[in-house]
Amino acid sequence: MTYWLEHAWLDPAVEPGVVVTVDRDRGRITAVRKDVPDPPPGAVVLRGLTVPGLANAHSHAFHRALRGTVQVGSGTFWTWREHMYQVSAALTPESYYTLARAVYAEMALAGITCVGEFHYLHHGPGGTRYDDPNAMGQALTEAAADAGIRITLLDTAYLSSGFGAPPNHHQLRFSDGTADAWAERASALKESGHVRIGAAVHSVRAVPAAQLGTVAAWARERRAPLHVHLSEQTAENDACLEAHGRTPTQLLADHGVLGRRTTAVHATHLTDTDIGLLGGSTTGVCMCPTTERDLADGIGPATQLDAAGSPLSLGSDSHAVIDLLEEARAMELDERLRTRTRGHWTAAALLRAATADGHAALGWPEAGRLETGALADFTTVALDSVRTAGPLPRLGVETAVFAGTSADIRHTVVAGRHVVRDGAHTLVPDVPAALGDAIAALRP
Repeated sequence: MTYWLEHAWLDPAVEPGVVVTVDRDRGRITAVRKDVPDPPPGAVVLRGLTVPGLANAHSHAFHRALRGTVQVGSGTFWTWREHMYQVSAALTPESYYTLARAVYAEMALAGITCVGEFHYLHHGPGGTRYDDPNAMGQALTEAAADAGIRITLLDTAYLSSGFGAPPNHHQLRFSDGTADAWAERASALKESGHVRIGAAVHSVRAVPAAQLGTVAAWARERRAPLHVHLSEQTAENDACLEAHGRTPTQLLADHGVLGRRTTAVHATHLTDTDIGLLGGSTTGVCMCPTTERDLADGIGPATQLDAAGSPLSLGSDSHAVIDLLEEARAMELDERLRTRTRGHWTAAALLRAATADGHAALGWPEAGRLETGALADFTTVALDSVRTAGPLPRLGVETAVFAGTSADIRHTVVAGRHVVRDGAHTLVPDVPAALGDAIAALRP
């Protein structure tokens, strides 16, 4: 299979007329040729700016059902959480598959080729085990396959309502009881061509300190990604200091959770010592700006983390919107608001966070680049929409990151196969209807 790209971001430059040859049996790029002004005979033509597929490094698929219902009125993260619990209580493996397939199809339409699903909704109501203990996780991996994207299932340990307290009635669905029981269940999950398995510590609130090492060891033995919500709220920091006399970051460091295969999500409220621990251990950080502003969490110290040595990735988290271009520019624009200065990252650096660094955080280091041997996952941004028309094509990365939106995604290719063609999903014919039906089925 041969693709001719009108313009392509071959990091760090935009090149015109690029031919990409793909081995569809292996789903890999076999050759990249520049300076080809016209499409070769039989080539699939992708007009616009083609970039590596976007990696959504932090997702809770069922939160998509909250969009539009939690954006009005007053409250905090903690009041929002009560609404989230209501949705989680309604899901079954069947309804979760239906919802997640539609959500992942929405991601494909937004140019996302790989998602990191931070998965903690494991069991039935009241904590009742399904016949297949991983039925909910299987629903997610099957949904991703049927929506045409890759997934890293970050199976999440969630054992406590807060620093050793038992789970509340909402959280019984999340808990395996102990980290050892979590590890036994998670070990039964299987990888495939589009699925990789990772681990997650929900938070230092939700996994007792003495059991953090069990989750970290499970991931380390498998060389798997390990993710953790970190310091999203000041209340978590205060409770951790009261319980352990140290910050959440320090607690994670003490129990061997930090490291180059670990990604801290949010990392909003950190001390200078915390930043040094994360950067010094090359622990990655996934910023989720649209969720962090939607929930009034705050603006994390992304520039300091970057300077300290933490690779940055991006996620849509609660899916207030699903738009990785918006997440990328929001990281820069939020920093401009915080510091009242401009130019903290180049457009290329922001796009790198959304592509190569995001894939690396999810355990797909062979993705996120347009080069020979890489996975044949890429997406094309229109350069002739009302948002992107005008600038010279060589400024396509700046245009895409600072003006483009998910509505400007024209094509999405995964493993060399067209998943989105001319703005239409090829596997899910009517994504808005699929989303509407799936969410309506969850309402009482």
